[in-house]
Amino acid sequence: MNAESPKPLVYAEPAALRAAIRAGKFDAHTSGQCPGYAQANLAVLPKDYAAEFLRFCQLNPKPCPILGISEPGDPRIPALGADVDISTDICGYYVFRNGEMTGEVANLKGVWRDDMVAFAIGCSFSFEEALVEGGIRLRHIEQGRNVAMYRTNIPTQAAGRFSGPTVVSMRPMKPADAIRAIQVTSRFPNVHGAPIHFGDPAAIGIADIGTPDFGDAVEVREDEVPVFWACGVTPQSAIRAAKPPLSFTHKPGCMLVTDLRNSQLAVF
Repeated sequence: MNAESPKPLVYAEPAALRAAIRAGKFDAHTSGQCPGYAQANLAVLPKDYAAEFLRFCQLNPKPCPILGISEPGDPRIPALGADVDISTDICGYYVFRNGEMTGEVANLKGVWRDDMVAFAIGCSFSFEEALVEGGIRLRHIEQGRNVAMYRTNIPTQAAGRFSGPTVVSMRPMKPADAIRAIQVTSRFPNVHGAPIHFGDPAAIGIADIGTPDFGDAVEVREDEVPVFWACGVTPQSAIRAAKPPLSFTHKPGCMLVTDLRNSQLAVF
């Protein structure tokens, strides 16, 4: 069994967490942070790629549900929080050049350009609160780990230069809990909605459930099934295909925590 990792301080208010990230006082994954508030994945692209990427998200709403879009050159998305600054408020960013990940930075101040457009994309961390409130235990949260994420053989629908495989996040559950999780997360289409697969990982192209492509490995016990949700890391595969000269994403597991309430994203 994997040893439990030390658990970071849990912040209650998004503004306080964002301030801590800006000050370099928080650099952990954000699962379990700011209960009640929506979290978001990030993709930042040059303006001349933005329309195609928006179309890609519209064609693939399960992995890429959009919560907000910035104006070109402006790192702010006021609808997600009056003080939100996309260039500083995430504790880890990946830098892509011509579709290849070339580095990791703590903020985007030194690489931001005045033609960049930021997309905030719904995150499954937002529906985890509803799962926990429904009595479903989530092992990665209990162990202080990032959720396990995998590339699959499920293709996305291409839009212009953007295409690639769907990435999924996995949570192990007992079958009865898996059924309940499908019911609960169906209420949240803006943060990926219901699972897209459960059971045999090989059926969606995952060769080794113990070796995730992103995040941390989480044990699947004999009386459990792995349950897979479409994941907001999917745009990173699409960026590799589109090869924009410069683009940025969040480091997997390190999300933008917004001022939106999770309850605002429920449809019933």
